[in-house]
Amino acid sequence: MFTVCKAKLNRRFTAHCELFLEVEVFGEGILKGMAETARNFFGSYVSKERLTTVQYPEERLAPVEDARTFPFLVYDEGMKDGERPDWQAGLRCTSCQICEKECPPKCIYIEKSKDKKPDFFGKQQFYPTRFEVDYAVCMSCQICVEVCPFDSIKMDNVFEKATDDRFGGLLIPVEQLAHPDSYYRSIHPTEAEAIDVERAKTRAAAEAKAAAAAEAAAAKAETDTAARTTEAKPAGEEA
Repeated sequence: MFTVCKAKLNRRFTAHCELFLEVEVFGEGILKGMAETARNFFGSYVSKERLTTVQYPEERLAPVEDARTFPFLVYDEGMKDGERPDWQAGLRCTSCQICEKECPPKCIYIEKSKDKKPDFFGKQQFYPTRFEVDYAVCMSCQICVEVCPFDSIKMDNVFEKATDDRFGGLLIPVEQLAHPDSYYRSIHPTEAEAIDVERAKTRAAAEAKAAAAAEAAAAKAETDTAARTTEAKPAGEEA
């Protein structure tokens, strides 16, 4: 009997000790957190490094490179077309409508052109006559960027889009969505550099292929001309 009671007391004592240790550790964590908060609070009066907030909008924190808010369209600078503005002449988008189909909240609206224009690689492509993004619906998921095969849609880092027009003011048309590739490089330099390298390789390969095709066509034309000239000569002349 005494042995059983002693065992029960030992178990209770052990349980109380474990509970005491848990409380002590838990309390120690709270004290450490409060100490860190107090150090930042009082330290902010003497050291700007301890000041964890800024006086927005007078002061602004520079956004990190991976920051994303809403999508925009990229166009290649330097591509001129007398019939179209620069942003439309260099627009990478071919209105394939993949982003419109894959968008979870269905906030992208695209209409394809009837004619074509040359793209960055010299290939004739369709272009969007209408490309709108409803920022009021967009959830900034970046799926449109991931599925785009032409690197034409990217995520911006500008978040100040407030307006008193809830519907028309947040339905952004293509001419406002279009930004030059220099802007893209300024906000996402690492990503843009990798894409520029791949695009340069693709363009060089396309130019080499076009040059080889032109040489082959010129050689064939020369051969055909020589053959026609030979056939046109009188029999006596050939002898």
